[in-house]
Amino acid sequence: MSFNGSAGGSQSSRMAYEFGRTHVVRPKGQHQATIVWLHGLGDKGSSWSQLLESLPLPNVRTDMDFLSLIKWICPTAPTRPVSLFGGFPCTAWFDAQDISDDVSDDMQGLDASAAHVANLLLTEPADIKIGVGGFSMGAATALYSATCHVSRQYGNGQPYLINLSTIIGLSGWLPCSRTLRNRMEASNETTRRAASLPILLCHGTGDDVVAYKHGQKSACALNSAGFQNIMFRKYEGLGHYTIPEEMDEVCRWLSVTLGLQGS
Repeated sequence: MSFNGSAGGSQSSRMAYEFGRTHVVRPKGQHQATIVWLHGLGDKGSSWSQLLESLPLPNVRTDMDFLSLIKWICPTAPTRPVSLFGGFPCTAWFDAQDISDDVSDDMQGLDASAAHVANLLLTEPADIKIGVGGFSMGAATALYSATCHVSRQYGNGQPYLINLSTIIGLSGWLPCSRTLRNRMEASNETTRRAASLPILLCHGTGDDVVAYKHGQKSACALNSAGFQNIMFRKYEGLGHYTIPEEMDEVCRWLSVTLGLQGS
């Protein structure tokens, strides 16, 4: 489950939170890529690590032997009060109030989670292609990481040192869409990085948690800001969950965009 926004100046956004356990699904073949995968609001890393461990999923026609080449890192968000739930604590990558341009984004929470993701990737070998993906609030955090990669800095101005090769967002949205264009106007290098970063966005028309229109609007905002390599996949009737066909799409996307070899 996931929403966005946040009381940017709320007490919760000024506090530091401890991230939970990280689960790793190690490659069964030659390690060629590492993807950090981020769960949704109230979930934990183990839920997705179990799903990713089972890929390729049964009853889906695929030649996904290359999945054995991917290492999946599934961290767990801090437990923090969430404005959406009246301050009730649950696992969340940042404080969530609503999905709307009318609310302030929890920049401190977004920066902290993006930095945590970056730190998980810092020790990966230089020849390994790396990316960030996620579901719902995890997708929002992945897209925020994309903006940090492109601008080479976090929202607080600190340098972002990770070179991402791909971004995946399922049933999510783009935080900080109001300020994205300003961040993108920094330099020609920023424009070049944005244009070349492959992004896959998937969203169901039946999503009653993060409405389809938010996913569609996010794709348009990214594109208008200079992210030109975006694939937006629409799933008729799909609610706020994933299905085997969608994960099959994710796997095929990774195979092509990362150029995985040896399957």
